[in-house]
Amino acid sequence: MPAGPETEPTELTVVCGVDRRSAAGVAAALRARHTGTAVLVTHDMRALGEGVVRRQIVENDGEHVAMLELAHACVSCTLREDLLPLLVRLARDPDVAQVVLLLDPGVEVEATCEALHGLVPEGLDGPVTDLYSLRGVVAVLDAARWLDDAGSDDALVERGLALTADDERTVAQIVVGQAEFADVLVVGGRCAGAWDRVRLDAVLARLAPRGRQVTVVDDPGEGRAADIAARLDDLLHDLSGDARRGAADDAHVSLLRGQPPLARDAGVSLLHVGHRRPFHPERLHAAFDVLLHGTIRVRGRVWVASQPEHVLWVESAGGALQIGVAGPWFAADPTAWDDADDERRAAASLSWHERWGDREQQLVALVHDADPAGLVEALDAALLTDEELALGELAWRRLPDPFEHRHTDPCPDLDTDLDTDLDTGVESRRGEGWG
Repeated sequence: MPAGPETEPTELTVVCGVDRRSAAGVAAALRARHTGTAVLVTHDMRALGEGVVRRQIVENDGEHVAMLELAHACVSCTLREDLLPLLVRLARDPDVAQVVLLLDPGVEVEATCEALHGLVPEGLDGPVTDLYSLRGVVAVLDAARWLDDAGSDDALVERGLALTADDERTVAQIVVGQAEFADVLVVGGRCAGAWDRVRLDAVLARLAPRGRQVTVVDDPGEGRAADIAARLDDLLHDLSGDARRGAADDAHVSLLRGQPPLARDAGVSLLHVGHRRPFHPERLHAAFDVLLHGTIRVRGRVWVASQPEHVLWVESAGGALQIGVAGPWFAADPTAWDDADDERRAAASLSWHERWGDREQQLVALVHDADPAGLVEALDAALLTDEELALGELAWRRLPDPFEHRHTDPCPDLDTDLDTDLDTGVESRRGEGWG
């Protein structure tokens, strides 16, 4: 039966990392720490392209492995057809007190947690998280190579991490997403030098200001792993009230949540750009060539002149970019006001413009190897000029628009409330070309 008011809900911890061995070690240590019945669940996706997923369950009585054959091999199907029903079964088992979910390196942690919070499995009235106390997300990072990975445009397929042969996502999209979304960061190994570690810490402080950190310099033995797991447990039990705990931020919340440091440190800076006039679509498209070099993350809400009704959400990681629609502007669709949360309505009211309403540009760039002034100059040049502004909205709509066509990846037959597919993003760009 689902956990009731008189029973403690089963605890769930999500562990992710691109290094299978390191992430698996952390997950195993967390499971082994608990004296009660604890279960470690993982789905190995390396044979997903062949329609096969290897499910591993580790319980107190040993390891159980099953090979799952899926008619439609994708992350969405694995999650719906196996993981969610399995989590429901474990939550209803009165002997199970803890579940540790270890994600395959190619699976995006935010999309998975969004599904845990949002999808309703058959036989339930709500999502799986209604049955669990989600303690938080733990991301395992490699100190020696994380910063290089986060700023690169290397494809997952080049590193053997792709889910399928045509998976065009990048390593940066995975490692940046894991660190940014985690409640606790396990930073393992050594940087090449002291200065490299200072730069890594400066980036993580700005990318994940709400994340707590555990440093593991050397490969821990069994006893040391237990100590690390104990520290992780303490941090997970002592998370602040604004910790994510697997919940994704809405596209309209403050881009500086967690109060990240804004001052420049070791060549790393967080650049906040705001404007109250629209971007020219083609010039903004060209500006991304500047924004995708020397930055770890660029994210925010964009107002493009040719689409005055749409809030466009922009998110980059290293040399990869994703763009999607994050709903309408209030100025274009006043009925959207009723569906918005109090934070967005308050922000719109405080910044309302007599002519533009709530339309504005809000972008944050985490810069580690570029001149921030060059990024500001590129974005300023992409705005409409006074002459273009005077032409009016009808003329803007006729501007050539590279953002007009968007792509949604597989599983159109699945009934999902998620805004993006669980396998990839809505639209992506790597280097010079579009995905």
